[in-house]
Amino acid sequence: MRPRITAVAGASALALAAFVPGGSASAAPAAHAAPPAPAAHAGAALKSPDIPLANVKGHLAQLQSIATRNGGNRAHGRAGFKASIDYVKGQLDTAGYQTQVQSFSYNGATGYNLIADWPGGDVNNTLMTGAHLDSVNAGPGINDNGSGSAANLEVALAVAREKYQPKRHLRFGWWGAEELGLIGSTRYVDTLPAAERSKIKGYLNFDMVGSPNPGYFAYDGDGSSGGGGPAGSAEIERVLRAYFATINVPVEDTAFDGRSDYGPFIQYGIPAGGLFTGAEDYKTAAQAQKWGGQANTPYDRCYHASCDTSSNINDPALDRNSDAIAYAVWTLAGDGGQEPGGETVYSDGLESDTGWTVNPGGTDTATAGRFERGAPQATTYSGTSLQLTAPGGSNALVTGAQAGTDAGSNDLDGGTTSAQSGPIALPAGAKTLSFAWNFAHLNNSGADDHLRVRVVGPNGSATVLDQTGAAANRAGSWQTQTADVSAYAGQSVRIVVEAADNGSGSLVEAGLDDIKITK
Repeated sequence: MRPRITAVAGASALALAAFVPGGSASAAPAAHAAPPAPAAHAGAALKSPDIPLANVKGHLAQLQSIATRNGGNRAHGRAGFKASIDYVKGQLDTAGYQTQVQSFSYNGATGYNLIADWPGGDVNNTLMTGAHLDSVNAGPGINDNGSGSAANLEVALAVAREKYQPKRHLRFGWWGAEELGLIGSTRYVDTLPAAERSKIKGYLNFDMVGSPNPGYFAYDGDGSSGGGGPAGSAEIERVLRAYFATINVPVEDTAFDGRSDYGPFIQYGIPAGGLFTGAEDYKTAAQAQKWGGQANTPYDRCYHASCDTSSNINDPALDRNSDAIAYAVWTLAGDGGQEPGGETVYSDGLESDTGWTVNPGGTDTATAGRFERGAPQATTYSGTSLQLTAPGGSNALVTGAQAGTDAGSNDLDGGTTSAQSGPIALPAGAKTLSFAWNFAHLNNSGADDHLRVRVVGPNGSATVLDQTGAAANRAGSWQTQTADVSAYAGQSVRIVVEAADNGSGSLVEAGLDDIKITK
C-alpha cells in the first residue's frame, strides 16, 4: 500500500462517481453521527471452499525466500519483483489459467503486471480480483503486500481445484509499481480498449490482509461513512461484510481514499470493494476491545520497513480474510451477484399492476410520500443521492415518486407507510426470494426511521430486511437482498414493505423493485 501522503489528492473526485445527479434541495440537516451498518447477506450463491491457511503461508514463504535471494526486497525494477511474478505465473499456468504478463516502463526500469483468466463464464460480465505484488525498497513486503497477493493466488488456485464454472468470467491480477503511485494498475486500466474495460463489472482489491495487530475493514462501497464507490460497490461491500457476520467478527468501513489499486478502476466507474487490516495508523482502545490486539499501537508496526518479513503476519487475520475473498468470489460470480438461477416461480418488476395495496391495514400515519408504484425521479441533496431511478425498467415501489422542487417536497413525512403484494402461491420447492431495495436519508434522521420487508404466510411472518435510520447522511444505493423462503413452500404468501419517518422533519426515501422467487 502506498504512503498516505501520496494518496490524498483526488480522493473526493473518486467519491463523486457514486452520486446520482438530480434536483436541488434546501433542507437543513442536523449534526453528523455514526451511520448504520449495511444489512447482512442472506446467503452465498454456492458454498465457497475453505482456503487453507498453510497454503497461503506457503506462498508467503516463497516470496520471503525470493526477497532474501535478491537484496532483501521485491521492489519495482528489482530482480526480486520479476522473480515474484514468475513464481505466481508458474502456479497459475500449472493450474490451467490463461496468463499474460504486461510490461511497462517507469522511472527508467521495467515493471510487470500479471493477468490470469479462468476459462469459461460470460466475458461480457467479468469479475476481477487484484493485489499489488511489489514491495518497497526497504524490505521484503510480506504483509504489504505479500498477504493480499498470496491470498489472491490461493483463491485462484481453489477455483481451479474446485473446477468452478460460474456464470461470470473470472480474472485475477497482480500489479507492479503500486508503491510508486498505482503505476501498474493504472497502466492496465488505461490501456484496455473501452469495449474491454466495459466488460469488467466488478473489481475486488486486497492490499494488506494479515497485519500483525489487525483491524477488520471493508471499503465503504455504500457511502455510509462518506463518499461511496460507483454503483454496484455497495453490493460488493455487503457480500464481504456478510462473511465476517457468519464468524461474528465486526467490520468497520475504510474509505475509498485512493491509496491502492482500486483507484484506477473506480475512476472509470467500475464497481469496486475490498478488505484491509490496517497500516501505519494506530488501533484505538475501542477497536482493541472489539478485535483484540494492542491499543495505541499501529496495525502494522513494520509498515514499509525492513521488518515486514514472514514473521510480520497475524495468522487468524490472514485466514479469515482469505476465506472472505473466496466467499465473495463464489457469491458474486455465481449469477452476477445474486443467487444462482433456478426456475423462477414468481417475478414482479413493478412495471404493471400486480395487485399491490397501499395501507392494507388502514393504520398508516404518513402525511406525505406514501408508497406508490411509479417512475421515481432522481433527487439529491448537497451531493447525497436520495431517491433513485428504478434499477430495472421504469417503475418501482417508492415513497413519493416525484422529485418536486426540492429534496424534501415529496419524501416520506409524518410516520409510517406500507404496501402489500397480492397473494403469491409458492409451489413445492420454492426456495429463494430476492429483491432490490433502497433506503436513503440525511443526518436529520434517527433510529425511529426504518425500512422493513416481511414475508407473511398463513402461520406467521418473517422479516427479511430491517434497515434503521441514524443521524448521518446515507446515500441511496439500489442493493440486492436474498432470503430463504423454503419454509413457505406450498403456501400462499404476501410481501409487506413498511417505511417510517417517525422523527421530526426527517428526510427519508425508500424503494423496492425487481422481486423474484426461485426454486
